[in-house]
Amino acid sequence: MRGAGCTINDMWDQDIDRQVHRTALRPLANGDLTQTKALGFLALQLSLGLGVLVSLPHTYYCFAWGASSLPLVVVYPLMKRYTNFPQVVLGLTFNWGAWMGWAATYGTMDYSIVAPLYGAGVTWTLVYDTIYANQDKKDDAALGLKSTALTFGQDVKRHKQILHFFAILTYGQLILAGYDVENLSMLPYTAGITAAYGHLIWQIRTADLDNPHNLAARFRSNAKVGAVVFGSIVAGKLF
Repeated sequence: MRGAGCTINDMWDQDIDRQVHRTALRPLANGDLTQTKALGFLALQLSLGLGVLVSLPHTYYCFAWGASSLPLVVVYPLMKRYTNFPQVVLGLTFNWGAWMGWAATYGTMDYSIVAPLYGAGVTWTLVYDTIYANQDKKDDAALGLKSTALTFGQDVKRHKQILHFFAILTYGQLILAGYDVENLSMLPYTAGITAAYGHLIWQIRTADLDNPHNLAARFRSNAKVGAVVFGSIVAGKLF
């Protein structure tokens, strides 16, 4: 479904992407693919997603949660046209797997654990995607598009203070999510989450908000943050 969201994004933004330096060579924007072909690929992605969904345990419960995400998947690519905080909608969409994973495993929902986990995903998204969006801020401003990269302003110190605020929220929510998990050792878990938070601090401090190559590298490095968070959960369960 995340891939389907990306496809919808490129379909909605075809005319915009060809006017933005970073995205001008995307297949739809440069004419390598047509909207018809993209629609066919989207249908394939949605069909595969549906196949995965109906194969999950607790099928009806999971189907209800999965279907609830569809409005977000459809509308989030349009949000840059209407709100100064499209990254919030992106975070709400891309982190829906927190709800789905718990629903598939237990057939119920423990909001004391999943809500802060989901919230941490949203605030983490605000950090990394604001860094990412700074690559396009000049083109976005010229095209009348919106993003948190523009909303947080041109004052670098204030901009980064806001990112640090969301990084702290991410850290706190991840700790809170782990606190109520049964048979999770908080010492290795907290140590790992602290290391992940340290990586977010490094990203923000070293980000050059006017250097696209620097920003792209910081954005990609979030794969390491995710790996550390995953390792922290595993370590907390094993030790």
